[in-house]
Amino acid sequence: MGKSPAELKAEILRLTREFSALTHQANRPGADQTAPFVPGVTTVPYAGRVFNADEVEAAVGATLDFWLTLGPEGEAFERELAAYLGVKHSLLVNSGSSANLVAFATLTSHKLPPARRIRPGDEVITVAAGFPTTVAPIVQSGAVPVFIDNNPATGNAAVARLEAAFAPGKTKAVMLAHALGNPFDLGAVLEFCRAHDLWLIEDNCDALGCTYSMPVARAAALGFTENSPGIPSDGASITRFTGTWGDLSTQSFYPPHHLTMGEGGAVNIVRRPPLKTYAESFRDWGRDCWCASGKDNTCNKRFDWQLGELPRGYDHKYIYSHLGYNLKPLDPQAAIGRQQLKKLPAFVDARKQNWETLRAGLADLEEFFDFSLPTHATAWVNQAELKGGKVESLKGSASGNPSTPQPFNPSTASHFQWDATGCRTDCSWFGFMLRVKPAAPFSHTDLARHLDGKKIGNRMFFGGNLLRQPVFVQLKQDRPESFRVAGDLAGADEIMHRALFLGTYPGLTGAMLDYEVETIHAFVRDRAGR
Repeated sequence: MGKSPAELKAEILRLTREFSALTHQANRPGADQTAPFVPGVTTVPYAGRVFNADEVEAAVGATLDFWLTLGPEGEAFERELAAYLGVKHSLLVNSGSSANLVAFATLTSHKLPPARRIRPGDEVITVAAGFPTTVAPIVQSGAVPVFIDNNPATGNAAVARLEAAFAPGKTKAVMLAHALGNPFDLGAVLEFCRAHDLWLIEDNCDALGCTYSMPVARAAALGFTENSPGIPSDGASITRFTGTWGDLSTQSFYPPHHLTMGEGGAVNIVRRPPLKTYAESFRDWGRDCWCASGKDNTCNKRFDWQLGELPRGYDHKYIYSHLGYNLKPLDPQAAIGRQQLKKLPAFVDARKQNWETLRAGLADLEEFFDFSLPTHATAWVNQAELKGGKVESLKGSASGNPSTPQPFNPSTASHFQWDATGCRTDCSWFGFMLRVKPAAPFSHTDLARHLDGKKIGNRMFFGGNLLRQPVFVQLKQDRPESFRVAGDLAGADEIMHRALFLGTYPGLTGAMLDYEVETIHAFVRDRAGR
């Protein structure tokens, strides 16, 4: 008698795990890798997929079930991601760029109150240096992006420029990314949005697992009284994951990101459930029906609607309220994502530790490099400066005033001095950014070329100042009214001319990080004649 389907599936999955254990060793977390590292021969990627047999088994199992289109695994992942973050809903899409497109399109829905709906010609404040698909949906919808400058030390928006960018009657929203896993100044941005009744979209694609804290009274004034799930309260601050402070947020699950489904992304609906219906419509062809794939008549009035100029009783499955898309991922991808989500806390810890390893290893090169700081930090403190649980020496804050020493928390990898706002950021670093100082005897391109030759992955800060990109130069010629710039963009230009970043992803080993540090030291010694 032959084996049953269940027995065959179990055997296939057992062999799948065995195959993965033999084949995918290089994709395991850095601490679990056993393959020898050969400096100059073995590539050190800036980012990559980190997985083990769990994800491979999940993908094969879902494929054997052959649902294929988004289904049970997708529904489960959406629930689990929303529960992890502490948002009302998460909606899976096929990429982070699609997530930004759907999130922005949601705010153009005619079902929103007219005063809040974003229409062609309305303005949306964003930041000049970053990844283009944070901005592209604004332009593609006919709205007008208004660019403000970046703070080079954090990579994020220079929030002091927000008021200058605001145009009464025109500005409808703010759409910003948390740069390289470093939260932007949510306290200042949220207060600005509340004061002017603006939407906030957080592009959280590079920042899954980051947290932002603000004093209880300040958070309560903005409508926040609870921490995100799994984050204990200290009684003094409200601490929430990034992606849970705005109205909508987006995630990317492309391989370099904090977790991967191969391709994939998500739109998070933070507090307002109706936004899920509009987002889902734009994701699913623009249809008015909210039935999941393979399900019919969940509204119990499939043939009783009358919308638009259609006859009453027209099949609700084929009524369209928006000009939408088909942006769903596949169910096997969601099965992979569910396994990745279980590992996210360990991935985040590894990213923090890898950032700290690079920062400590390059600390003696401050003559040549400016290093990034978390938002609200005023200085990085070398652990050698820590004694007796307190910071002994103070380096002045950005405003010239010394910041208050902070207790040493042994559970965190990084140690910083903080500004006087009482706000704190805990970064789930996407990358380690450094900026070559103007007086250095080399450029960031020289360093990037050298690292590339040594098989060390590195990247510029995405598109740099996007206004210098060919597409925006051409757009300015073709339709100069299609975007606006508020103030100068010196910080964005500085990032474009001086910055690059190394990887912090969990697949890096100690030997790889040591090789990166040694290679940069050797490069500086050679160029500086030391």
